[in-house]
Amino acid sequence: MAALLLVANPRIFSSSRLALERQSSAISLAIVLDHALMGSDGKVPWGSGQLGLFETRAPSDPFAGVRRLAETIPAGVRFGTSSWTFPGWAGLVYHKRYANRPAFVRESLREYASHPLFGTVGIDRSFYNPIPVEDFALYASQLPDGFLCAMKVWSELTTRVFTHGPRAGTVNRAFLDPELFLTQVWSPIEAAFVDHLGPLIVEVPPAKGSVNAAGFAARVDRFLRAMPPALFAFELRDPRLLSGDYVSVLRSHGAAHVYNLWRGMPDLVAQRAKTGPLWAPLVLRLMMPINTKYTQLKEAFAPFDRLRAPQPEMRAQVVELIHEAVRVAQPAFVLVNNKAEGCSPLTVQALVRML
Repeated sequence: MAALLLVANPRIFSSSRLALERQSSAISLAIVLDHALMGSDGKVPWGSGQLGLFETRAPSDPFAGVRRLAETIPAGVRFGTSSWTFPGWAGLVYHKRYANRPAFVRESLREYASHPLFGTVGIDRSFYNPIPVEDFALYASQLPDGFLCAMKVWSELTTRVFTHGPRAGTVNRAFLDPELFLTQVWSPIEAAFVDHLGPLIVEVPPAKGSVNAAGFAARVDRFLRAMPPALFAFELRDPRLLSGDYVSVLRSHGAAHVYNLWRGMPDLVAQRAKTGPLWAPLVLRLMMPINTKYTQLKEAFAPFDRLRAPQPEMRAQVVELIHEAVRVAQPAFVLVNNKAEGCSPLTVQALVRML
């Protein structure tokens, strides 16, 4: 049987919270890619939402209401999501028809970047393998001038101790290796993507056992001394590494700390208390609430088409940090994962309304 997915249809955004809730309750059928759904032409209306089923043409400006909301975002503040290829965002972000899943993955960044609330996006695939120059060129061809992406650095460089696979339990000799970074990560960026590069996210996964916080800070210092001019932002997944030495190293190089909402880290206000006043661009990554599990949230929140578990305290802390960045004239990058509340585009919308 054809697989059908229920998707909220908040195509028209009201300035009234009550009206938004009523609009979100209007449910429409959106088609998800499945061989059973393909027509005689082999095409599936990825991202078409209700439009592909019941309307003959797209509205002249599907973002008319949210465009007015975007005008309230302070200068220098950029909102975006962790990755962008989610078909559940049909009607929220995507209104075009795509031939198939590969076409959606390959071409949808252009439509994503046209959303008025989005000034950045998280490129997560780079955590698993370096991105080839040809793919960077494709991304760049779809982005407007001034659109900056937050990109994860390859995990082979950011992992202190391996926790999975045949290398589990062994120390990573390539951890923060400058030469490996320059040849495998920086070279293709410099060739094809430097004009769209925002923060380079150095996500340091947690590891069992003791930690040497001072040694970690020294390794970060050596790494940053060898780096080209770019904004490096370190995201810690082990609170024991968040030391005074670490903060001092970042300050000395103009690198940023990533204030992250993640299950094993202190909340955003607690991290801010440890780092002190902002000295570099604010980088926020809202991944998942504290003491939750990724797989459970993924199963519970899919297909990420509506808010499932709003986090009012998180939102208040995010707004507080954004206001601080605006006061001290620092840029801000706010990246939201679907696992934070259930639907990152709607979390972004809620945050903007609070500014």
